[in-house]
Amino acid sequence: MADILDQLYPPHTAEDWDSVGLVCGDLDSTVTTVLCALDPTIDVVYEAIEIGAQMIITHHPLFLTGIHSVARATLGGRVIHESIAHGIALFNAHTNADQANPGVSDALAALLGVTDCVPLVPGDRVDTGIGRVGRLKDPMSLSDFAERVATSLPGSAAGIRVAGDPHQQISMVAVCGGSGDFLLPLAANLADCYVTSDLKHHKVLDHPRDLCALIDVPHYSSEWPWVPMVASLINLKSQGTVTCVVSTISTDPWTMHFTN
Repeated sequence: MADILDQLYPPHTAEDWDSVGLVCGDLDSTVTTVLCALDPTIDVVYEAIEIGAQMIITHHPLFLTGIHSVARATLGGRVIHESIAHGIALFNAHTNADQANPGVSDALAALLGVTDCVPLVPGDRVDTGIGRVGRLKDPMSLSDFAERVATSLPGSAAGIRVAGDPHQQISMVAVCGGSGDFLLPLAANLADCYVTSDLKHHKVLDHPRDLCALIDVPHYSSEWPWVPMVASLINLKSQGTVTCVVSTISTDPWTMHFTN
């Protein structure tokens, strides 16, 4: 299973600061059922136990920075203890899944109807890289496109935020699953609208919104489309020897939203 994942998401394409690959588990263990999720939370582990999965694949790593303890009393430690106790391996593909084709941004673009995509920042292989820019089959107003975004992605208490003229016609669309404010200058030159997450106030103020509108979506929502995509890819690559299940657990941390 790790070999299939490394083919889809080569570890060397991950950023230097990132943590990807096997977190716990035995590479020689037999895997017949895999649970795919965005985050390795304890609820996801319990779901894996319930369906009898031997492996959990996530986008986000369990440990991104250095730790000094995996005691059961810690959140990460509890995940490790329960996984090992039930023979469940943990594996994640993070920035290497961002780079891949098809990767995180490809899944987001496809769900929003953005086609003929190319990377915003090319990678080391053909058609790989960070972010995507492509076109809508039929141009539409920013208001209508924002509604498509809101109804296509998983629901979230945070909702989506839009910056731009509601009547602006949108044809070229840039996307980046996850935090994508570092791509704002490229999106401004290439797209009519940029869809990403975690946009900061001052960067939005400095962005030419009259030329390139912005749609800020929850981090969880922007990356979730990758989950069913990776499940489908593994089902195909394993030629029926492995069953991949898409997690039903929402790991979006936001639970309420108020307006004034």
